[in-house]
Amino acid sequence: MREAYRSRLTALGALLALWLVLGFWPLSTGSRVALSLLVVLVTGVMFWRQLRASQARATAVREMVDETLPPEDFQGAVILVCGDNTPLFVSGSRHRETRQGWYLCVKDAEQLPLFAQHLSLVRPALVSQISVMLAVVPEQHTSSDDFTQSLRGWQRAVVQCRAALGTLPPLWTVIWLSPPVACAQAEPVWFTTVSQRSGIQVYQPGQGNVSLTEWTRETGSDARFSRLSQGLWLDSLLAWQSRAVNDLLSVRQGELPVMMPCVQGMCMVPVSGIAGNLWQQHITSVTALPPDAVVTTEPLPLPELLLPALPRRRGVSRRMVFWRYAGLLGGIFLALAMLASWMNNQRLIRNVGDHLALYHQLTGKPVAPKLRAQQRLRADGALLDDWQRRGEPLRYRLGLYQGLRLVPPVEAAVSDWAPPPPPPPVIKKIIQGPKTLRLDSMSLFDSGKSALKAGSTKMLVNSLVGVKARPGWLIVVSGHTDNTGNPKLNQTLSLKRAEAVRDWMRDTGDVPESCFAVQGYGESRPIATNDTSDGRALNRRVEISLVPQANACQIPGHTPGVIAG
Repeated sequence: MREAYRSRLTALGALLALWLVLGFWPLSTGSRVALSLLVVLVTGVMFWRQLRASQARATAVREMVDETLPPEDFQGAVILVCGDNTPLFVSGSRHRETRQGWYLCVKDAEQLPLFAQHLSLVRPALVSQISVMLAVVPEQHTSSDDFTQSLRGWQRAVVQCRAALGTLPPLWTVIWLSPPVACAQAEPVWFTTVSQRSGIQVYQPGQGNVSLTEWTRETGSDARFSRLSQGLWLDSLLAWQSRAVNDLLSVRQGELPVMMPCVQGMCMVPVSGIAGNLWQQHITSVTALPPDAVVTTEPLPLPELLLPALPRRRGVSRRMVFWRYAGLLGGIFLALAMLASWMNNQRLIRNVGDHLALYHQLTGKPVAPKLRAQQRLRADGALLDDWQRRGEPLRYRLGLYQGLRLVPPVEAAVSDWAPPPPPPPVIKKIIQGPKTLRLDSMSLFDSGKSALKAGSTKMLVNSLVGVKARPGWLIVVSGHTDNTGNPKLNQTLSLKRAEAVRDWMRDTGDVPESCFAVQGYGESRPIATNDTSDGRALNRRVEISLVPQANACQIPGHTPGVIAG
């Protein structure tokens, strides 16, 4: 999968995790914040590690540019050529393309798992077509121990490819060997083993596959001698291959599993060798006549005839891999969201159930605990009713909402009990005084003056007929002005006008001064707007009212005196 798809999957996983934490999981506010920060931190670390891994892969496979890789719609086999692969490629080339296969040269064992991972990322559709070919050229080795260690290294590298490819890639071996001197000028001959049942098959260009027995029955004397020589050469090669290659791969050693090649091929073709190579050592031990070394600059022939026998699987594209993982993330999110929704509904049922149980356990004596329990049930009912009308929150949905079946028992419980009515209040007889009387200041006083006008006595007498002095009551006289002029002067003027009215009432009705309270409010308590002349006229007033107050207006003999009448 390409880095872009991997980054998208990481971002998708982070978004789903945040949605799950903030929208579904039953957590406290602090826990939600902490988990959200943890998700953001883990996502940042994953992005950083992906960037580092991408840079490491780019460094490891910098020689393998995308131009050397097969296109994603390539239908043939993709072969990672390991082992003695140098003679198979032209100098400076890293791949060979044929109609049936795309051969990629892997320089060393450490590079193989990185290269397999790179291929799985940039060409995921070709993963099923990847196989590992172990190229063996015994004439290029002189030490059997070094050869064994090299095979072990490649075997370990193939095992490490499992992490990138999802499984062990098919492994097959091909050996190139110079033919006997008598057959040096003959066409290259391929000996293949696809299955043990069919035995060894022989292939020559233009002649197709035949069994080894049929191939050795050549009628011509020269051809028969040549094929007998090649047959003896083949017997020696099979013995060396079994000892040096097959026995090594078929024995489990430590963490290395048994690896049986799915296909094996041997090609007799002139190969450039070095003096004292493994094949010369083997032939010398058998015949005491070492073969001659051959020098050639042509690349070795590719094992095209073996490609149809390789196992094949169906591949997937990068987009398919992305949607597969996206679907997996979506499925995990849905499962966890349903689990969280179930937990939220169970918590709702438990809380409302506890409120119902407590409510039914209380007898109502005393009233306060049962009343509090009933109020909690009313709050539960109001919440459930609101969810029923507007829809329940997302964390309760996903087909698991249980609030509807809680509504009837809550409503029944709320309706089956009512607190007893409070005792009737003790009614005390309150002596009501007259309502507040308002006197127009302009009818009693000249503008800006606090002395009563001449002739205002008659209006005072007519207005204050019902005002009488009573023990325990204060006669409150308050003066008011409009907002015209200085506020401080207005307050003083209102107080003096109230005192003038009090003095008249005191002197006229022979009422003790302790029965009066005088107040001057100035312009602070208007009863109408001061923006109009009518409003200002209403605000210029003197108000008289009776206010109950203990020990006020103690009149000798408790005989009420008439103030005006």
